[in-house]
Amino acid sequence: MNQPTDPAELSRIARRVVDLRQQHRDMDEAIARLQADIQADELMLKRLKKRKLLLKDQIAWLENALIPDEPA
Repeated sequence: MNQPTDPAELSRIARRVVDLRQQHRDMDEAIARLQADIQADELMLKRLKKRKLLLKDQIAWLENALIPDEPA
């Protein structure tokens, strides 16, 4: 993978990770509220969980981009 070396790009990626983590926490809270509701829409709950997993994957991918490659 081509690692970014520009400090501005690294900073942008780090800010994006922080933003995605906040969205992930917000999604957690929304899912908890929906699960607590007896009349909750199961389809909506599944969509929120899928979106939460997508956010987790994006966070992992971006965090991996921030880790510099080590020479073999």
